[in-house]
Amino acid sequence: MAISWFQAAILGLFACLCSNSCMAGQAVGNYTIGRPLVGGLVCGLLLGNLKLGIACGVAMQLVYIALVTPGGTVSADVRAISYIGIPLAMVAITSKGLAPTGSSAADLAKSVGTLVGTIGTVLFYAVATLNLVWQSFGWKDVQNGKLGKLYSVNFGWPWISHAIFSFIPTMLLTYYGSTAVTALRNALPMDGIAMKTLFTVGGMLPCVGIAILLRQIVSKPVDFIPFFVGFTLAASLHLNLVSVTVVSLLFAVIFYEVEMAKGSSNTPTPGMSTAGGDDDDDEEDI
Repeated sequence: MAISWFQAAILGLFACLCSNSCMAGQAVGNYTIGRPLVGGLVCGLLLGNLKLGIACGVAMQLVYIALVTPGGTVSADVRAISYIGIPLAMVAITSKGLAPTGSSAADLAKSVGTLVGTIGTVLFYAVATLNLVWQSFGWKDVQNGKLGKLYSVNFGWPWISHAIFSFIPTMLLTYYGSTAVTALRNALPMDGIAMKTLFTVGGMLPCVGIAILLRQIVSKPVDFIPFFVGFTLAASLHLNLVSVTVVSLLFAVIFYEVEMAKGSSNTPTPGMSTAGGDDDDDEEDI
């Protein structure tokens, strides 16, 4: 599989859309198009291998399922993972002749995505740093009372930042990176130490993503039970993702009904709470 200049340019454009507020914005861009699960679909359609693209997106999504950017602090950039990591992973898997839905392909995709995510972090901070220059322009406009020029700070000048640190790097890395990955096909045999290391590390990476997610959700030991039930059903009954989602929806409804019942039972009945409290006090005095 080879990536043409046109395909690389489209990937660079999608990398810009994932962050530029004047285009797709945060909800559609960063939290939808920028996620590996959706990025895999886009890359699969663009590179002509939909099945492999979705498989790579699913594998990488598991690793970064709980990735957030509190205060602009990021450990990895999902834009780079989606539109640099997934295309390069697709090239690597194809060059190795691996089955798209096999475990080896998934492990290789996770490893490639992690490596690219670190590179994307540098690009993320580079964009943020250059945007500070445009913010200084905005402060001058505010001081001079030219509030109409603030639109260029939000919807104009950032295009330069993303063109330099999102579009161009994505285009170059996907185009030349695909050639480099193909050239490494013979240098890194499947039974070599390097490939075995990538597969081993890639197989463990989803545990990191799931652990981070559980750390945010689980507050007491009993909260682990629904997750254990889901893992048990998936392992013993071989349920697919849709079936597990339906089971999780059932748990969500049950927990919701229980919490609502607790809330209604703790709500004092009008006209009775005060009287009840007085009666208890009187009995204690007696």
